Amino acid sequence: MKKLINDPRRVVPESLAGFGMAHHDLVRVHSDPDLVLRREPSQGKVSLVSGGGSGHEPLHSGYVGHGMLDAAVPGAVFTSPTPDQILPAITQTDTGAGVLLIVKNYTGDILNFETAAELAQAEGITVATVVVNDDVAVEDSLYTAGRRGVAGTVLLERIAGGAAERGDTLEQVAAVAERVNANVRSMGVALAPCTVPHAGEPSFTLADNEIELGVGIHGEPGRHRMPMASADSITEQLLEPVLQDLAAAAGDEVLLFVNGMGGTPLSELYIMYRRAAEVLAERGIRVERSLVGNYITALDMQGASVTVLRLDNELTEFWDSPVNTPALRWGM
Repeated sequence: MKKLINDPRRVVPESLAGFGMAHHDLVRVHSDPDLVLRREPSQGKVSLVSGGGSGHEPLHSGYVGHGMLDAAVPGAVFTSPTPDQILPAITQTDTGAGVLLIVKNYTGDILNFETAAELAQAEGITVATVVVNDDVAVEDSLYTAGRRGVAGTVLLERIAGGAAERGDTLEQVAAVAERVNANVRSMGVALAPCTVPHAGEPSFTLADNEIELGVGIHGEPGRHRMPMASADSITEQLLEPVLQDLAAAAGDEVLLFVNGMGGTPLSELYIMYRRAAEVLAERGIRVERSLVGNYITALDMQGASVTVLRLDNELTEFWDSPVNTPALRWGM
């Protein structure tokens, strides 16, 4: 294993320290427990809190700032944060308008955020929760009951953040978040596994000419393994289940998101985007907004995912509204 680390046990705290130094104008990094907080809280608006295991950077810490999250709670690598981490993220960001928890559908995340929400409510804080489950690859997986929450999380955090900045109520922001979740689907592929630092070896094995279609962001099994194919063929095999599950139709306006898993060059992601956009055009589906890059990763996994979000005028407005975070920014 070759990694730019000092001690496998210190990867998360040392990475967070560097993150805080690099983006001190936007965030505050708190230790014991580990939290990333917005540098300049916006008073009177609904607060957005998310989190999960580390190793998916820039998710979630990279999305703390204007137009997205008010706090992110990073657990150990591929491990859910604990309730005693999540609770202070809620209490320190609540401005009286309530807090929306955005939770990816993994059993540990669900249980720990649920516990923290109950503790916060006991302190008089109004809390709502939206669970992201956009992965069409499998219904149940290693760490989930139901579908996994994957790349759609990024889009949901951006759009719900736009609603919160507009001054919408907690009920309204939660409804927008649920609308995004109902209209977004994703599916991923792995060309090579990731290596968790403290494990020191790949999380799964693939033969030299083998890929895993439908892989999860922790290396969970997907739909099936198959021989390596062309970029166009792989893209089509990811996009087809997404469109079928979304019931996408001619005339739909969508956001097309091609995401890298951490170890795939941007040039290859654009090759995939090109084919996905061609397929959508052939079906009369209009790509109104796009995102391409490494926005939710799996450490150093070689692979990618394709996400399609069906848009309406309001969701597009929220997407376009100003955002200023370490990993996503425009319009400020």
